[in-house]
Amino acid sequence: MFQPIIPITGLGGWRFLQETYDSQFKAFTQSVQLQRDADYFRENIGSIETAEQLVDDRRLLTVTLGAFGLQDDINSKFFIRKMLEEGVVNDDALANRFTDPRYKEMSQAFGFGPGEFLKVAEPVFAESIIDRYEKIEFEIAAGQQNEAMRFALYAEREMGSLAEDDMSNDAKWFTLMGEPPLREMFEKALNLPAAFGQIDIDQQLGVFKDRAKKEFGTDDLSIFSNPAKVQDLITKYVVREQLTQFNTDFSSNAIALTLLRGG
Repeated sequence: MFQPIIPITGLGGWRFLQETYDSQFKAFTQSVQLQRDADYFRENIGSIETAEQLVDDRRLLTVTLGAFGLQDDINSKFFIRKMLEEGVVNDDALANRFTDPRYKEMSQAFGFGPGEFLKVAEPVFAESIIDRYEKIEFEIAAGQQNEAMRFALYAEREMGSLAEDDMSNDAKWFTLMGEPPLREMFEKALNLPAAFGQIDIDQQLGVFKDRAKKEFGTDDLSIFSNPAKVQDLITKYVVREQLTQFNTDFSSNAIALTLLRGG
C-alpha cells in the first residue's frame, strides 16, 4: 500500500502535504485493499435492512466505523448495534448521550432509528461513506509518518462543518471538547498544559474561550467557516507541536549527555 510522504516535520511538512495532497491521496486510494473494501461496501450496503445485519458483516462494519473515525470500536458489536438502532430522534438515545459527536453523525447517516428513514439504498449513500472512509484512512496513514499531520488533516476536513452548525457558540465548544482530534488541536494551538483536561468542564470552557480571544481575536467558533482561519489554527498547532517535540528531544539529549559525562 502507498504510504503518504512527509519529508520534513513542522510547518514545512504541512505545506508539502497540502501541495501534494491530491496526487498522494489518489495513489493511496488505488491500493488493492482499499479498492476491495470500497467495492464490497458499494455492492452490499444497499441490501442491509437492520443494524444487526450491518454489525454482523465485519467488512461492511469496517468501512462504516472507519468513515467516522471509530475504527477502534470494531469489536464492540453490541454497543454499535444499540447506537444505530436507537437513532438520534429521542433525546435519551445513546448517540445523543455521548459528548463525542461522531457517534451521532454515524447513527444519523444510516437512519436505522425510530422515526427515521433508512438511507442505505439512496444513490449517493455508498459513495459518501466510501469517500469519508478513504479520507480518514489516508489521515491515519499520514499520522503514522507524523501524528501532527493527522490532526491537521482532520481539522481541515471537519472544522468548517462545526463552525457552520446552527447550535450556540457554547454548544460548539462543548462539541469540540468532546471530539478528541479537535480538542488535541485546540489545546496545543492555544498552548494549554497537559493536565488541563482534569479541571471542571465549565472552567475548561472559560479557559478555552479566553485563550481563543487572545489568539484569534474572538471566541466565536463560527470564524472557522473561513478556510483561511482554519489554516491559521493549523499553523499555530503544527508550529507549537514542533516546538514541543524539539524541547522534548533537546531535554532527552541533554540528559543522555549528562549521564555519559558521569555527572
